[in-house]
Amino acid sequence: MPEANDQSTNPAASSPTPQAARSSAPPSSPRDAAIDEAMETALANPSQRYASSELPLKRQWDSDLDAELEAAMSGFDPKTFDVASPRAKRPERPPVAKGDRGQERSQGQAPRMGRVISVRGRSLFIDLGGKSEGVVPLDLFEGEIPAPGTDIEVVVDHFDRSEGIVHLRLKGSAIEANWENLKQGAIVEAKVTKTIKGGVEVDVDGIRGFMPISQIDLNRVEDAAAFVNQKFRAIVTEANAREKNLVVSRRELLEQERAEMREKTWATLEEGQIREGVVRSVKDFGAFVDVGGVDGLLPIGEMSWVRVSKVEDVIRPGDKVTVKILRIDQVTRKLTFGLKQLLQSPWENVEDTYPRGAMVKGKVTKLMEFGAFVELEPGVEGLIHITELSPTRVRRITDIVKPDQEVEVRILKVEPDVKRISLSLLPVKGQEAVEEDEEDETPPAPKPERKIPLKGGLGDRDKKPL
Repeated sequence: MPEANDQSTNPAASSPTPQAARSSAPPSSPRDAAIDEAMETALANPSQRYASSELPLKRQWDSDLDAELEAAMSGFDPKTFDVASPRAKRPERPPVAKGDRGQERSQGQAPRMGRVISVRGRSLFIDLGGKSEGVVPLDLFEGEIPAPGTDIEVVVDHFDRSEGIVHLRLKGSAIEANWENLKQGAIVEAKVTKTIKGGVEVDVDGIRGFMPISQIDLNRVEDAAAFVNQKFRAIVTEANAREKNLVVSRRELLEQERAEMREKTWATLEEGQIREGVVRSVKDFGAFVDVGGVDGLLPIGEMSWVRVSKVEDVIRPGDKVTVKILRIDQVTRKLTFGLKQLLQSPWENVEDTYPRGAMVKGKVTKLMEFGAFVELEPGVEGLIHITELSPTRVRRITDIVKPDQEVEVRILKVEPDVKRISLSLLPVKGQEAVEEDEEDETPPAPKPERKIPLKGGLGDRDKKPL
């Protein structure tokens, strides 16, 4: 009994020795036997644990692992696999300015479409998609407020983290300016306060700025004083908070709006359309008219049915006109307008007004080598060919008629389709014959009786006696 108690209380007596454990364990591989032997050597001699036994064991493991890896990778071709390119590193976000803490400003963002949800208070709530909403102040809408379900174009102004809402503004609307958000490209509302050298001084939400005279309008501005006390939107071209320097441009904003409008207008233009436009510039050969951001030429010959000698007599820069599109060149993007086509043509009833053979009065307007043009009424001219000026040969037309001379002509031929009338100064042939007959019926005047005998000939001396 004591021996049994001793065996139960002595751990060494109850646990089997390593030799006994190996003898009772199932047979192992040579690699396992080598590992066991190395472990026993290391335990028996701790001083030699790291000096003599670790390196050979590590080398043995490396060789075995290399052999297994080569066996597993046999037949593997790495070229058959596409290795994805490493993900580009996300650019770091710029630090938020001190005055913008709690807000994320996004100047110069591209416009995006949103759908109107509802009106709450003084804000219009917009659905931006992706469970994201924003608000637009109602003060930005000049006309009617869009109804729910309407799609509008908005720009993200900033995100207010304290309220957790996105503040939006309409595309092209002005921001509430301060030195923290005045960046190049921002749209502001400027009021012209006075004229200064080279331009005008403007007030942008209490900040003094400068607008060059060349940046006030699309056309050349001669007198900047006409813009004093006017308010309009402008683009910030230069802003320096440290030097308190602010430069804005209205012309750049107008050019951007005009470029956007131009593309929309080109898609709707058709020949024969009637459009409202503004005269941008005047030349000797015509005028350039802007219709919805697209410039077209109004030739001087298409301005009036009456001959126009000077364009300024009909229209001037800045005039609003209604024109008709005569021709469209989609390749060169050129338009040709007409103004007289919207007025009643005097050639519509010309055949009834000037029948063939009628004698009418007119005024000589122009002389050419082949004849003279005569104005019968405003917008209606006829031609007297050189052969119809005189019954005899005409060497110089000025010998027969002169400019501004009043003449009575005869209608020879009327062609309203080509707007042409042939005239003549010659009398009717039948009238010429009657005049000749009347001259023949007049008896000739009697000859006076001869008082002096004729001299010459045979005379009395040459007479022979009977």
